[in-house]
Amino acid sequence: MFSYDEYETRMNKTKQKMLEYGVEVLVISNPSNMCYLTGYDAWSFYVHQVVLVFIDEEEPVWIGREMDAEGAKMTTWLSDSRIIPYPDEFVQSTIKHPMDFVAHILNDLGQGTRKIGVEMDAFYYTAMSHERIQLGLPDAEFKNASSVVNWVRVIKSDAEIAYMRKAAYIVESAMQAAYNKVDVGVRENEVAAAIYHAQIYGSDDFGGDYTSIVPMIPSGKYTASPHLTWTDKKYKNGDFLTLEIAGCYHRYHTPMARTMALGKAPDYVLDVGKVVNEGIAKTLQHMKPGITAEEVEDVWSQTIAKHGYVKGSRLGYSIGMSYPPDWGEHTISFRKGDRSILEPGMTFHLMPGIWFDDFGVEITESVHITDEGVETFTSFNREIYEKPVS
Repeated sequence: MFSYDEYETRMNKTKQKMLEYGVEVLVISNPSNMCYLTGYDAWSFYVHQVVLVFIDEEEPVWIGREMDAEGAKMTTWLSDSRIIPYPDEFVQSTIKHPMDFVAHILNDLGQGTRKIGVEMDAFYYTAMSHERIQLGLPDAEFKNASSVVNWVRVIKSDAEIAYMRKAAYIVESAMQAAYNKVDVGVRENEVAAAIYHAQIYGSDDFGGDYTSIVPMIPSGKYTASPHLTWTDKKYKNGDFLTLEIAGCYHRYHTPMARTMALGKAPDYVLDVGKVVNEGIAKTLQHMKPGITAEEVEDVWSQTIAKHGYVKGSRLGYSIGMSYPPDWGEHTISFRKGDRSILEPGMTFHLMPGIWFDDFGVEITESVHITDEGVETFTSFNREIYEKPVS
């Protein structure tokens, strides 16, 4: 997916972070971080797998299920000797656990007494994982290193930005496919299918990848809950809906959300849409390198406050490479108290949705911090779309 030089740079930056955290060995279980450092890409994260990074060794070690080892050889830059499979008797066993195997390997490599960082807040690092690796390495000192690689990932290379631009093309196509499909008598699941087709087809020149989050397309009163997906309910005249989707290219995501209606949208939806769009415009004007994440949120909050609105949830978050169940990087958030400084190469999902008890409006943009300011990855119309019905 990337040049060897780029992987080498990522490894060096990760080791620098390890020094800052006081970690000598890093046990990576987050598949996004595994892929970021090695290129490993497979739907194998439903079983335990790790990448081991050693502060004093050039090449990491991949450990995973035996049937996935060939995939590691095909997709990573690692030497075959650094790919270590565990037998199937460790898979979903009530007796053995893959972390027993990982601990055994670390002991064999002479790493059993070192300061070991583990991703304690990763979706894929379970309580049982932590218990078993501790049992297998009683002389090691364990530290929480959940964000070590995540923070390396916040600054994107030119190659990564190029991937996100392709993902942006895909999400625009997918949103247009949804707009085209929504109609009176059409079922919600048919719209989801149209989105999926566009996401995976991509373009005539490049194909799309599966996204880390499914299409979220609630309608009517259900737009008050933004993370609902779809049913087989048929749309009727007057329905309005929010659509939050993403394009994905080689695991790099560019999300986008819009709000549309079949026929005339309710005035209260249109009014909120105008406020949201004003807030987006003002916020984008102020985004640039050197300001903090909380300053971004403050511009937004002050803008919508003039109209009597308050948004309780964060305004956005860092994005990039990801695997299910989330396309966020779990680092910077646009909210009060986050004093992270914006730098060129950072990418975010600006998420200024507003939700009430009985409806919600979502209009979002994925953005790239540049040397001069900020650019949006997409140019899809932000106005609430009112689709004519016969």
